[in-house]
Amino acid sequence: MVALSLKICVRQCNVVKTMQFEPSTAVYDACRVIRERVPEAQMGQGWCRHIPGLDFRNREVEQKLGKLASDYGLFLSDEDPRKGIWLEAGRTLDYYMLRNGDILEYKKKQRPQKIRMLDGSVKTVMVDDSKTVGELLVTICSRIGITNYEEYSLIQESNEEKKEESTGTLKKDRTLLRDEKKMEKLKAKLHTDDDLNWLDHSRTFREQGVDENETLLLRRKFFYSDQNVDSRDPARDDILNGSHPVSFEKACEFGGFQAQIQFGPHVEHKHKPGFLDLKEFLPKEYIKQRGAEKRIFQEHKNCGEMTEIEAKVKYVKLARSLRTYGVSFFLVKEKMKGKNKLVPRLLGITKESVMRVDEKTKEVLQEWPLTTVKRWAASPKSFTLDFGEYQESYYSVQTTEGEQISQLIAGYIDIILKKVRL
Repeated sequence: MVALSLKICVRQCNVVKTMQFEPSTAVYDACRVIRERVPEAQMGQGWCRHIPGLDFRNREVEQKLGKLASDYGLFLSDEDPRKGIWLEAGRTLDYYMLRNGDILEYKKKQRPQKIRMLDGSVKTVMVDDSKTVGELLVTICSRIGITNYEEYSLIQESNEEKKEESTGTLKKDRTLLRDEKKMEKLKAKLHTDDDLNWLDHSRTFREQGVDENETLLLRRKFFYSDQNVDSRDPARDDILNGSHPVSFEKACEFGGFQAQIQFGPHVEHKHKPGFLDLKEFLPKEYIKQRGAEKRIFQEHKNCGEMTEIEAKVKYVKLARSLRTYGVSFFLVKEKMKGKNKLVPRLLGITKESVMRVDEKTKEVLQEWPLTTVKRWAASPKSFTLDFGEYQESYYSVQTTEGEQISQLIAGYIDIILKKVRL
């Protein structure tokens, strides 16, 4: 078999050596040969060669050095950084259809990545650049004590340029543009999951254009189990910012618990209208509603001598008891029955169902068990659900987030199947 001549660039010290390999050589063995023949590549640092008395034949030393060596690999770069690939250790060189003269980089697979954690703090985590997002989440979540890692994901903050690209064609039609602006305002008001740039679990950070200098957001995407619902539970924030839509009556009940948490038992002469900063107690759409503060204090009074901890527990339990808890909402347009007119609607996805929710009252209009979903299809401008015998016709909506909705449903079904197998 004709030998394959490759240029090996040891990235750490920018040394380039031309080396020959059998095409059938495994990538793992190629890395070992590089370390043996290129002094600069020994453990990627060369420090071990200068330690007096270091016995390379010692089994413990060999194991430690082997562990260090596993942090390094061969990378086939491309003009487009997203298209560069890490060669898998178990594959052979000819699997990658390499040609004479191709350049392979021998470098460390670890890279730093900033992650905004659940408590808002930003931590720099060392991640393996060759691993998929799904694999990395196991490591990231385990470091902060989250065991149901499959329910978490990472969000890449989308930039304005991407938004301009996606809406650029709308500029041709003023009516369409005006309608789109109304929907955007409604999305912002309702705080839906539209436009959240969730990373794909089957691809790496690099493949998705994630730069090591940007900060990714760690967030719960799937609400399947009740694990990790403790002091980190974002129930209050989700209710106040609209992520977890509630009726005015329920909002006041939550406000009453919050008053108990902050001020202790109700004091008649002190706790009266004008005392509260309502934006700390109610979603913004209810702040100007007449009698809101009086209603909150009535709920506050009902708490009696409840302790702060007891009030917090009640708050979280009430949030978790609502039908809309853990729902990912998307603002869509659906056709009015009997009319050729599209109207806004909230489409919600949970671990148990798909639901239609009134975007104004937050009332659940219709609900289908997730188990009745037979098929679904996403296109750039629409999303369609087939409930089989459960409903006579398909349910179709107009949305640009069809792919996100599709991934969410597929994710829940995947988690359910895994739990069933266990």
